Amino acid sequence: MRRNEHELTDQERIDMLIGSCQVCRLGFVDGDRPYIVPLNFGYAREGVRRIFYFHGAREGRKMDLARRNGTAGFELDTAHELHEGDAACSYSFRYQSVIGSGTVRELTDPEEKRRALTCIMEHYTGKTDWEFPDAALGRTAVLALTVEELAAKVRE
Repeated sequence: MRRNEHELTDQERIDMLIGSCQVCRLGFVDGDRPYIVPLNFGYAREGVRRIFYFHGAREGRKMDLARRNGTAGFELDTAHELHEGDAACSYSFRYQSVIGSGTVRELTDPEEKRRALTCIMEHYTGKTDWEFPDAALGRTAVLALTVEELAAKVRE
C-alpha cells in the first residue's frame, strides 16, 4: 500500500467495514484479460481465517473461471463522500475499501452450501433461520473464497 497513513490494520474494524458493504467485486483472470463481477456476499471469520461466500447459477463465465483458476481477487468499498475544495486539485473523496485475493472453490456438500447461503442471507437480513430445499441447493452454485491477502484503507 502506497499511502500508509490511510491503512487500516485493526482486525475488528476491518470486519465491521466488510460488514457495512453491500457488494463484493470478484475478479478473475480470463486468458489475457481481467473479468470482474459484482456480487452479493456473505462473510465469516474463523479465528484469523476470513471466508467470503457467493452464490449464483451453476453455469456461466464466473463459474467456469472459478473452477478453472482456483484463485480470485476481490474488492469492497463503502462510505463514499465528496469533500469539496476551493479549486479542482483541493477536492478529495472519502471512502473505506478492502482489497485482496485468495483461493476460491465450489462448495458441493449440501450442508456446507446451506451454511454459506445462511451466511449470505444473514449479511443482508440479520436473520439466520432460513431453509434451503434440496432442489434449490441442486440448482444453485456456491463459492467460498478463503482470503490469503487483504489490505484495508480508510480515507476520512
